[in-house]
Amino acid sequence: MVKKTNTKRQLNLTESLISDMRVQITSSKLKPGDKLPTEQKLVEAYGVSRTVVREAIAALRADGLMESRHGVGVFVLVPPEKSDDFRFLDEDPGRASSVVETLELRAAVEIEAAMIAAQRRSPGQDARIRDCFQDTLEAVEGGRIAAASDFAYHIAIAEATNNPRFVEFLEYLGLRAMPRSQIERAYESVADAERRDQRLHGEHRAIMEAISQRDSVAAGEAMREHLKGSQDRYTRLIYSSR
Repeated sequence: MVKKTNTKRQLNLTESLISDMRVQITSSKLKPGDKLPTEQKLVEAYGVSRTVVREAIAALRADGLMESRHGVGVFVLVPPEKSDDFRFLDEDPGRASSVVETLELRAAVEIEAAMIAAQRRSPGQDARIRDCFQDTLEAVEGGRIAAASDFAYHIAIAEATNNPRFVEFLEYLGLRAMPRSQIERAYESVADAERRDQRLHGEHRAIMEAISQRDSVAAGEAMREHLKGSQDRYTRLIYSSR
């Protein structure tokens, strides 16, 4: 059962942290190349939870304002001249074709990424995937849109390939690659969202466990089921609302 307590407060905390960091970047208080304080220091400085910090950083990474360097930390990037070069959806967020096309593109890359991650992941990367899985679960249980945590989960898998091109691809797509960030509030009832989240968490868990067990074939199949299943779900969701 998805909990709805403190939903607005938690969402506002994340948005407030994102806004504050954006201001620091645009005002040059945080300059390109600067390293962010540790996650724990940000938690203490802003008085928010670890999940809120991770969601905010994931959103800023998706916008090309920050990057994570494995084993080193999170760094500020030069703000991109155009943040909307890639549009996940057209002006009409109900165009099912936009959703399906992007999910097909992701599947072509992320199925292979999951297979490679199962072969190459380090213990630390395995732990990072599990942390992101838990963050997504906590975001949903807190009644928040979990797009940023979902994005961070997929980025963690891309990082576990130890091939930076997979990460660059997902960061180029950005947060718009997560359908739930664009669609769920407009089309889903609470009950539908709860059922969908249960399925998504089951799919995420299957991917995570296959990677952890270094089962490349199972990881690829679990990612295929996840992304192909999402294509079917969102197509049905949009058309059934018309």
